[in-house]
Amino acid sequence: MSSKIFFFDLDGTLLNKEKIITPATMEALRRFTEAGNHFCINTGRAIDSARAVYNGLGLDFKGSYLCGSNGTEIFSVDDEKYVYKTGIRLELVPKIMDLAAEYDMHCHTYNETHIVSRWNGECMDYYRRVIKTPLIVADDVMQYIVTPPSKMIAIELHDHEKQEKFRMALQEMVGDELTLLYSNPYYMEIFPSIAGKGSAVKRLADYLGIPVENTLAAGDEQNDLSMIEAAGCGIAMINGTDVVKASADVVTKEDNNHDGLAEFILGAI
Repeated sequence: MSSKIFFFDLDGTLLNKEKIITPATMEALRRFTEAGNHFCINTGRAIDSARAVYNGLGLDFKGSYLCGSNGTEIFSVDDEKYVYKTGIRLELVPKIMDLAAEYDMHCHTYNETHIVSRWNGECMDYYRRVIKTPLIVADDVMQYIVTPPSKMIAIELHDHEKQEKFRMALQEMVGDELTLLYSNPYYMEIFPSIAGKGSAVKRLADYLGIPVENTLAAGDEQNDLSMIEAAGCGIAMINGTDVVKASADVVTKEDNNHDGLAEFILGAI
């Protein structure tokens, strides 16, 4: 019998409001993976942040994978290596930063070890309250970016209309090469259109030889839509957005603070 793989978003899905996995859900995950199935965190966070979360939660499931930066990076925990990696063309990075400056928009990107940005301040402080990746602030970000970055992110905490104007201008500039979507009301993710959480589901399932019908995915926000739609069983959290719930095959009875996923994890064994 073919094994299964379960893809999880982190915030609002696998993690509760305290940013932990509650005991009942943890026990369900243990039973699921001990049965020979695969566990995968599929997140907008970069791989270094996803690894920090995985290790910080004390997870140690055989056959674990991390899909980071909205599907631009796929990492095998067991083998300590990337199995897929793509990024934004280097020549686009300073152009996007310039456009962000024109619209008075916070924007940053990443190298292998650091957040890299021209800007520091309120938006960066808000972002780094959870994301503990070290920060480099420099006028010339390209001296610290040597390979195509997995993603960029634009943050606006107070004026969504301004952020939408920036999004429309950026979309006009990059066309269909990059995808621009909101992972929450403040964060606009910018990443290659060949990636996405849904593409990560298909790529990793194919890599593992798992049929799509044996894949499950759970999420709560707009950037989870593609993986929910791509998986054999797409699960929306009851605390998720209306569009996510409308796109899913099933909706949890309980939210992320009350082990909403536990019954689905156990039911997949």
